Amino acid sequence: MPQPKPRRSPKPQERQRDPERTRRLIVDAAVAEFAEHGYAGARTSAIAARAGVNQQLISYYFDGKKGLYQAISERWREREEELLPEKGTLADEIGLYALEALKNPDGVRLMAWGGLEYTGPETDPDHASRAERLQHTVDRLRGLQAAGKLPPEVDPACLTIMLMAAAMATTTLPHVIEGLCEADPRSPAFIEHYAEQMVVLARLLGLDDAPEG
Repeated sequence: MPQPKPRRSPKPQERQRDPERTRRLIVDAAVAEFAEHGYAGARTSAIAARAGVNQQLISYYFDGKKGLYQAISERWREREEELLPEKGTLADEIGLYALEALKNPDGVRLMAWGGLEYTGPETDPDHASRAERLQHTVDRLRGLQAAGKLPPEVDPACLTIMLMAAAMATTTLPHVIEGLCEADPRSPAFIEHYAEQMVVLARLLGLDDAPEG
């Protein structure tokens, strides 16, 4: 019976040809694969095939699947910084998050998959960094609360979760949207309308003023 061929390490020329481009190709392919199948269902062989690279390069550059997922998390951190206008209000920020279903649909799907697959912090490769990123919004809400612009009985952490869930609804609740709104939940027209409605809601909640200080 023929023995399987041993996996070869990537050749030096493969590693040195254009490492930044190779890393970018792998991360792009991983985003698409994780968005389609979730973390558990994604396969590094499929990611390598999407990227058109040797599978061993995933281990070389990212130390495997978990490291690759963490690289995606770092990209999302950079993306979130783009969504935080220096002088914008929380209402503006919430509208931008709702528009991510149009501008970064794979990123929203990744977040949804993360919730479906969650079994505890010990198995969540993005647990610590996600909590750190979301703390920004919680702190802004606390600032509004301290300034008397948000009722004291509101829990800023819970409100952050509610707003986040609402912003993702065009991805997570398309069947409900089609039933209630009789619209294609993934169409640019509806996503833009929904984002505008998120801003309206945020303003009604008093989130149209930036925290003082």
